[in-house]
Amino acid sequence: MNTQESVGKYDPRNTLNDLTGKEWLKLTSSFWISEKCSLDKDALKHPAPFLVKDIQKLISLFTKKHMKVLDPFCGSGTTLLAASLLERQSIGYDLSLEYRDLALQRLQKIKANHCSYEIGDNKKLLQTLDEQSIDYIVTSPPYFNILKNNSKGLRADKSHKGFRNGARDGVVAYNVDSKENLENCEDYESFLKALSEVFNGCKRVLKNKKYLSIVISDFTINKQEVNVTGNIIAMMIDIGFKFVGNVALLQNNKPLYPFGYPYAYKINHHNQNILNFMKENKSPINSVD
Repeated sequence: MNTQESVGKYDPRNTLNDLTGKEWLKLTSSFWISEKCSLDKDALKHPAPFLVKDIQKLISLFTKKHMKVLDPFCGSGTTLLAASLLERQSIGYDLSLEYRDLALQRLQKIKANHCSYEIGDNKKLLQTLDEQSIDYIVTSPPYFNILKNNSKGLRADKSHKGFRNGARDGVVAYNVDSKENLENCEDYESFLKALSEVFNGCKRVLKNKKYLSIVISDFTINKQEVNVTGNIIAMMIDIGFKFVGNVALLQNNKPLYPFGYPYAYKINHHNQNILNFMKENKSPINSVD
């Protein structure tokens, strides 16, 4: 079997991406196995990094070469790195100068181009972009205030008191004391409201019929398990996005902790959810007199 037969054929009618039919079909599975690579190493200095190969899959599924990708919570810059490797343009926003510097170091190592990383309030930075100028948005927003949880339980790092073992030694929450930092929201409802404002801005700059992906996990708040995934899906539908599917990103290399044993069931979160949405501005129906 030659190479072309093994990867399948490209359909010239495909306006979404550069994948063959076989490559496209593989990425429609409702679960993916998270994959590590050597380019992830530096990102582990960030408390909640993307993995490069996972984001490359998303970018390859939802864009063609030279299209423009946006990450409004850019962190360690994995989205920009993955986009550059795939010959896409990219824009990233964040509040942390520390992680911007980390991202620039990572991008320099691969000689990345056609990418920019801006510091500031992402809501204001989104306003500087033209309407319908972005081909794809992918991001992982803050998980409310969980990185500020000093976790004294099973996951606590005994040698570094106060660090949350989420988790690499010495990695802490963002040191950004501003109202724009969603980790500083007073409560979960305020967090969702602030997040909604960001994605409202994203909707304006995203092209019609194009896609937005949010990578997030459910988590506990005040020892109560919260269906964060469901809340965000409802929020995005209220904004006007069409929900098109949830991909479970399996992280089977994480350790299992006996939370609650032997008294009560407590879940170990070993997956993130990739929530995919499409912007679909419907044309107004002309009234007939």
